[in-house]
Amino acid sequence: MMVRDLQQYSAWRQGVVAALQAYQAWVGAAALTDGATELRLARTLARLADDKLSVAFVAEFSRGKSELINAIFFADYGQRILPSAAGRTTMCPTELLYEAGRPPSIRLLPIETRAENLSTSDYRDSDAAWTVLPLDLEAAGQMHETLKQVSMTKRVTLAEAKRYGLYDEDDADAQLAVDARGTIEISLWRHAIINFPHPLLKQGLVILDTPGLNAIGTEPELTLNLIPNAHAVLFILAADTGVTKSDIEVWRKHIGAGPGRLVVLNKIDSMWDELRSDAEVDAAIARQQDGAAHMLALEARQVFPVSAQKALVGKINGDQALLAKSRLEALERALFNELIPAKRDIVRQQLDGELAALGAAQQALVAARIRGIVEQLHELKSLRGKNQSVVAHMMRRIDAEKKEFDSSLFKLQATRAVFTRLSTELYTSLGMDIVRDDIERVRREMQASRFFLGVREAVKQYFERIRRNLELSERKTGEISEMMGVMYRKFSAEHGLALALPMPFSLQRYEEEIGAIEAIYSKQFGTATLITTSRVVLMEKFFDSIASRVRKSFKTANDEAEAWLKVIMAPLEAQIRLHKEQLKHRLASIQRIHDASDSLEQKIDAFEAALLALEQQKTRLAELAGAIGIAVNAQCVAFDAAA
Repeated sequence: MMVRDLQQYSAWRQGVVAALQAYQAWVGAAALTDGATELRLARTLARLADDKLSVAFVAEFSRGKSELINAIFFADYGQRILPSAAGRTTMCPTELLYEAGRPPSIRLLPIETRAENLSTSDYRDSDAAWTVLPLDLEAAGQMHETLKQVSMTKRVTLAEAKRYGLYDEDDADAQLAVDARGTIEISLWRHAIINFPHPLLKQGLVILDTPGLNAIGTEPELTLNLIPNAHAVLFILAADTGVTKSDIEVWRKHIGAGPGRLVVLNKIDSMWDELRSDAEVDAAIARQQDGAAHMLALEARQVFPVSAQKALVGKINGDQALLAKSRLEALERALFNELIPAKRDIVRQQLDGELAALGAAQQALVAARIRGIVEQLHELKSLRGKNQSVVAHMMRRIDAEKKEFDSSLFKLQATRAVFTRLSTELYTSLGMDIVRDDIERVRREMQASRFFLGVREAVKQYFERIRRNLELSERKTGEISEMMGVMYRKFSAEHGLALALPMPFSLQRYEEEIGAIEAIYSKQFGTATLITTSRVVLMEKFFDSIASRVRKSFKTANDEAEAWLKVIMAPLEAQIRLHKEQLKHRLASIQRIHDASDSLEQKIDAFEAALLALEQQKTRLAELAGAIGIAVNAQCVAFDAAA
């Protein structure tokens, strides 16, 4: 069922890509593209190519996260893929995905990187930072041993653990973990990425297996990036322990109720009892289900009792009765019924605006060509039976029109100068140099103030400066858009050009991203009352991830702004070139008729043939745009029917 659903989703996405590529190829061959169109198409296709569906598994250790992943996704392999045993097995955040350009392998980021001012995201594209171990898909036992790396640990001194932000001397539980030699056990690796050619992963699924809940608070990448951005989060409890205090804290701080957020009550097999009837066992499970729902402020139907271990055994052995008793299939249905439609809607909303703008721009360009041909036909037909003095008069009129148009182009040059100045000013608030300097400033302030409140205030001021810079940048892009809008309207009115308004640009998405990052940070530290050195160290580690997210957000904003500035004039320039060519051809046509170098009727026939071809282009353009719309909406029918 899961493979089928993901294949349907992937097929829908490929259908949209194929329709967009057909559109792209046709408008390119018909010379109907400009910079803005090419940017929109490239951006849309890149977004679809990089589309992923991410599912995060979050729980305290020994709740059966890895076993649940094995049962849901990897039972077809006839054995456990992820290590699963009593006690802690996943010591570092582990992503399972598929990248066609890499061989099957596990990439491991050393724990020592936590001592640097860089987040896990900063290391993703740095191959040299990772230890890479190949996976032999033909030797299942050997592959299983290799994947045990995610459970590897080592013992370090307390000073080293504190440097990594992994030891809090004021935490009584942490002190219990210190041995007689004054060392503490930590994970050998900071992060693991398993590249595995599983059918579901090939369809774009990404699975995140997290360590115990303590890692949620100490690994900022989980708190600030991976869990909030997951399309579905499975929060796993144990039927025998119920909801603990730490469960409630993590649920409220980092997950919470909402679309794609599911609660799993695992290990219900611990409640199976041969001395009780099935009805009594079911009633006991229902009580635990109701209790968990009450503690997390959910409805009972939002909590799914399962036995991951028995489900895995049932799937591997083909024991349908055991699989049914494990109740896993209800969870699988809920997961994919929530995950795929939600992701589909996100992608469809992103596409809607781009596709509408694409269609309008290309139709406007065809309409301008048709209008130019119609005007020329009208002029040529009006010459039937006219003497040469009338033709000469028309030549002078077109020549005057051309000179008037050329004078307008000088005004456009003045607009270009203002445009260049405003573009330069934009980067005084959006540029990457400002981002870098601001991050360094906060780090200096953190070093200067080793107290919790001082560090928190430095980060608070940092977010205020970021918002102010984005607001200034948004106003500047608004100025540029308004100026270009005036120029577009002016050319349209004075020369009859069919111009849609210039391509819009907004930084709102980045403002929302920064707001989300700040909200997560505030949840983590906003109400903290414990003022300790270790707390300051943890805040600094979180700031590394914050800085990484902000850098990434601003880098994308810079790239998009730069691309927008390059193409904002493209539709106007395309229409200007077209209009100049049309004026030139009109003058040349009438000149040839004046000189009797060719037949008037032949010229009229040629223009009527050109007009017919343009009308056919217009029809074909509408058909291709319609095909994209059909491809986008086709998935709704397929998935609604499947549901």
